[in-house]
Amino acid sequence: MRLLIIRHGESQADLLNVHEGRADFELTDRGHQQAQAMSKWVKENYNISKIYCSPLKRAYQTAQHLSDETGISLYIEDLLAEFNNGLIAGLSREEAAEKYPYQPHLALHESVYEQESQLQFRYRAEHVLSKILSENKEGTIVVITHGGMIYQLYRAFLGLPINTEVFVSTGDTGIHEWIIADGKKIIRASNKTDHLANKNL
Repeated sequence: MRLLIIRHGESQADLLNVHEGRADFELTDRGHQQAQAMSKWVKENYNISKIYCSPLKRAYQTAQHLSDETGISLYIEDLLAEFNNGLIAGLSREEAAEKYPYQPHLALHESVYEQESQLQFRYRAEHVLSKILSENKEGTIVVITHGGMIYQLYRAFLGLPINTEVFVSTGDTGIHEWIIADGKKIIRASNKTDHLANKNL
């Protein structure tokens, strides 16, 4: 079984320099171009069998490009939404820092500003990964989601501690390819962006 974990394209929030999270911004024109390039590349290189996506617009719109390109239906999965950043969603970084200053010493189960805790976020990733794996035993499954959730899915997939200091970088429409075969978990590619090469995207 193969999993393609893909981040959405550039969103309007990237240009506004605001905290995104659960703020529901759409893709930019560039984001749509990135998503289209990713979709064509995936179609040319894989025979995909199912597409899961976050319900947030930037991920859904990215997934819609892939669905249109391949003819594969979308499964909207609420658990794939980005970190619930509560009251800071959509705020400029300056305004958020003033109204809701960073709290550096929270326990893993604690949260502030109507956010979810790190423990809740990790549990969501564990839950949705278990759900996807139990529903699919073979084929190539695409999961289109967000940078923070991709980081949590890596932790869940590899069984890393919740407070690990390992970080994973994911660019716009970056593709992570995971293989599960004979009881082994293989990271075949991380943040693959070949589809954006020579396109100024």
